[in-house]
Amino acid sequence: MARAQFQKGQKVWVECVGAWATIEKVQPVWAKGFDEPVRVTYDVGLGREFAATELMMAAEDAAGAEVGDWRLLRARNKWQAEEDCLHHPQPGTYPVVVTDTADWGGWRVPGAEYDRDPEKIEFQARLIATAPRLMQLAESLIDLVAEAPDDAPPALLALARQARDTLRPVTEILESPPARIPSPAAAA
Repeated sequence: MARAQFQKGQKVWVECVGAWATIEKVQPVWAKGFDEPVRVTYDVGLGREFAATELMMAAEDAAGAEVGDWRLLRARNKWQAEEDCLHHPQPGTYPVVVTDTADWGGWRVPGAEYDRDPEKIEFQARLIATAPRLMQLAESLIDLVAEAPDDAPPALLALARQARDTLRPVTEILESPPARIPSPAAAA
C-alpha cells in the first residue's frame, strides 16, 4: 500500500532534474479490493510523473545554527613582489575571510582572479565577512513583524517577506521523504 508523502502546492526538489518544483497534482493509483492506493505519483509540471523517491522536501529551517564570528584577515601574496601589485588596495596581500576560531577555514580567492579586479574581490570579502550579521538582522526583522503582523506598516511587511524569501535558500535543508508512513488501516 502507498500513502502520499507530499501534498499539492508543496515545494520539492526534483533530484533527477536538479530543480525546485511545486506539486501540482497528487496522483494515487487505486486497485479493486484495496482500502488504499497501491502507488502514488506526483505531477510537478515537468512533463512526467515522479515517484516520492525522486523528490526531496525542505527540512526544518537551520536558521538557529551558530555561524560563529567571521572576520576578514590579510594573507601575504608570496607569489608576487609588492612592487608588482601597486594597483592593489593593499599591495602584497589579499583578503581571506576566516570562518573558524583557529584563523583558518573559510573563503579565499585565487591570485589570478584577485589581480584581475582587486576592488571587486575586496568588496566581496567584506560582504562575506559581514553575512552572519546581515542574516541576524534579517531574522530580527522577520521576528519583529511576526510578533504583530496586523500592526506592522505595509512597507515593513514587504521588507520582512523579502528577508524571509532571501534567507530561505540559506536555511532550507533538503531531506528525503520518510521511507514508509504507517497506514491508518493497518493500525486499526
